[in-house]
Amino acid sequence: MLKMPRGLLATVLLALLVAGCAPPGIVERAPVDDPDQLLRQAQQQAPEEAALSRLEAADILARQGQRTQALQISSEIDDSRLPAEYRLQWAMLLSELGNELGEPWAVIQAGQLLDEIDFPSDAGLILRERLGLALGQVDEHRAAADMLMYVQARTEREALNDPIWNSLSRLDASELASLREGADELALGWLSLAGLVRESDGDIERLLSNLEAWRERNARHPAAREVPSELLALRELRGREVRHIAVFLPESGPLSSVAESIRAGMRMHHMHSAERNGGLRLSFIDASHGNLDALYAEARDIGAQVVIGPLDKDEVTELENRDRVPLPTLALNYGHGDSNQAQGLFQYGLSAEDEARQVARRAREDGHRRAAMMVPDNEWGTRVGRAFQQEWSRLDGIVTNAVTYDPRGSATESTRRVLAGGRPDMLFLLALPSYARQVPPNLDYFDAANLPIYATSHLYEGRPQPLLDHDLDDVFFVDIPWQIPDAAVGGVEALPYLASFQDLREDSDPATFRLMAMGVDAYELARRLPQFQLLPESELFGATGLLLPGRDGRIERRLPWARFERGVPRPILTFELLDGDLLDNGQLN
Repeated sequence: MLKMPRGLLATVLLALLVAGCAPPGIVERAPVDDPDQLLRQAQQQAPEEAALSRLEAADILARQGQRTQALQISSEIDDSRLPAEYRLQWAMLLSELGNELGEPWAVIQAGQLLDEIDFPSDAGLILRERLGLALGQVDEHRAAADMLMYVQARTEREALNDPIWNSLSRLDASELASLREGADELALGWLSLAGLVRESDGDIERLLSNLEAWRERNARHPAAREVPSELLALRELRGREVRHIAVFLPESGPLSSVAESIRAGMRMHHMHSAERNGGLRLSFIDASHGNLDALYAEARDIGAQVVIGPLDKDEVTELENRDRVPLPTLALNYGHGDSNQAQGLFQYGLSAEDEARQVARRAREDGHRRAAMMVPDNEWGTRVGRAFQQEWSRLDGIVTNAVTYDPRGSATESTRRVLAGGRPDMLFLLALPSYARQVPPNLDYFDAANLPIYATSHLYEGRPQPLLDHDLDDVFFVDIPWQIPDAAVGGVEALPYLASFQDLREDSDPATFRLMAMGVDAYELARRLPQFQLLPESELFGATGLLLPGRDGRIERRLPWARFERGVPRPILTFELLDGDLLDNGQLN
């Protein structure tokens, strides 16, 4: 097993001396054991000597147990000032500290050196393992899986099985396919395992049967010798498969049209899934009158195991304030509370707040820090704007100006006000198509044509309209996979639930299509509620995004990104973590 001992300065320098390649000046430097003295000296030294003094101070502090301070000092060192041998030592120290203290960006910072200098074999594998784990922590799962499988192919370490599976299981079809290019035997084994889990499509018996067959075919694979713990835990779900779902949706009242679109998506998907699901039964119960206890009693009487609904936000709030719900429940909205208290209750919807938070994360990942906001002057704009602002502040971003606008008016004055609060380096836009199309031309008029715009899905009507949408060129936005398949999974043919997509897309109005997709995902989520209760880290690649249950049962959506080009949405790939630009824009500092 590879292991990097503490006291990295002594270890690395000893290895270099033994190899006959000690860095110049190592003998001439008088040993100093006081890190404070070294740091004071660094303030008076030339940049190259100062970097080395700070590195020595960080190493001493690490060995003395002051590892947080050691991490801060080592992460601030300009490693380009160090000789190559000391850059190796710096990378190993920084990655060790970042790994131990749960600071993945420090490990990623150290990992930049893998492409810049030659590492001894063992040290290179240690750094790659740490880097792979760090990439998984920041949700860069494709790069994480690739890195960890590289290490495992050279070490056969079964301890890497769980982190490899954790990342592989979170990749979509196109990402898994891209890993096949040039893959070695070990990686191909992992990818075939991931494929059979996808093919099982939530059927636990089929999954476990496929898993045993895979282990027989791949007996020498690390995952066959020691099955990833998440897959092993699925054995507990035997006999708990969902066979009957009750759906609480109103047939009359203000939410009936929304409910009808969701119901249409469920019914179509149920028709396509009947054979695959082994006779799952779907029972619709009219929730127009809103007596939740009576609805649950009816669901129990007909033998339902799981409930989908209610849709009304106030009713979801009533449920989330209970200690538990009578049956495992997937509500089709989010309650008013800050968190969900009820045991057995999950909440799912097409949350604009989720999209706003995702916009904030992406814009910070892209290096922006000063954001302006444009949101409508209504309750919806207040909620979504607050979600963006809170996430932006959490990520140490600054809001230069938050502008509310009248959705019925012109965007000229609101755009002027956006720029009046000091020059931002990005704009968060929450707007419907007719208003959103006015913003880029007005930015151009006010000499701010190069200001990046990040938006939610609401500015896209759901069908290509190049003549209408050409004013949105270069605007970045998120949307559900079923609306922008090229950005989501690499084309229509790779979409989740393709048959349901094709039938629903054929005759649907774009205004209701997202709700139909929501009905499809609600159906699939409900089938998996026992799995989510057993394995809270489970995820679902659905029609409306990557769906992840939070700790309180609220489902978070992560959506693919697109950008308008010539009035048509085009896919945007994930930003490149290992690109030096991240260091330049301050993301890693």
